[in-house]
Amino acid sequence: MNVNLKIWRQKSGSSNGALKTYRLENIDPNISFLEMLDILNIKLVKEKREPVAFDHDCREGICGSCGFMINGRPHGPQKATTVCQLHMRAFNNEDDILLEPFRAESFPVIKDLSVDRKSFDRIISSGGYVSTNTGEAPEANSISIEKDYADEAFLSSACIGCGACVAACKNSSAMLFTSAKVSHLSLLPQGQKEGKERVAKMVATMDEEGFGSCTNTGACSAECPKEIGQINIARLNQEYISSSLSSFLKKKNE
Repeated sequence: MNVNLKIWRQKSGSSNGALKTYRLENIDPNISFLEMLDILNIKLVKEKREPVAFDHDCREGICGSCGFMINGRPHGPQKATTVCQLHMRAFNNEDDILLEPFRAESFPVIKDLSVDRKSFDRIISSGGYVSTNTGEAPEANSISIEKDYADEAFLSSACIGCGACVAACKNSSAMLFTSAKVSHLSLLPQGQKEGKERVAKMVATMDEEGFGSCTNTGACSAECPKEIGQINIARLNQEYISSSLSSFLKKKNE
């Protein structure tokens, strides 16, 4: 198959960018999308031109590194699929394919399709953890957890931090990401003790990083490659209201 690629090229975050067109011919429809970009980069290197910069790591859909926009959609046209899991058979012969980096103020462009997502790391470091004593690992079954809660926590923890939710949101909100991290800890006994402090710190950091407000349009969960549900946002709001009320009552009684 033959494809026409329109790729956003930008040398750095401080320079101006532009769309450049590249044509690839005789592409095997069974190769992955990133393998197709590898072929393009090999071609560009042989022609002594600058290869296209894009993030990637595991190429198995579990690390969240490879996100960018394909024809206006985060990770491309297939539901519950990351860029690295996408194959060229999802496209047709002679298709025009538009590739752009995630567009969000909190995700500044590093180069071409690569963006800086360290803002997610700072949200996690502000509270996305549990404090525990070091030493020998405890017996796994020493704390009984209802299966429904364990299942919900597992589904929330599937978030890979790729940033598709932010890119899909018209407000560039990180509520789905933050709520997934808050949810999978707040649902389990090990994370409940620090729950009120955690949600307050993570939401504050999210706001400091410049992410927008959530207006519940649902675009985030619709485009999430791990199908993280909006129920997590509702859970975060509940946790945040509880935390704010507790903080208010504590100050009032001082």
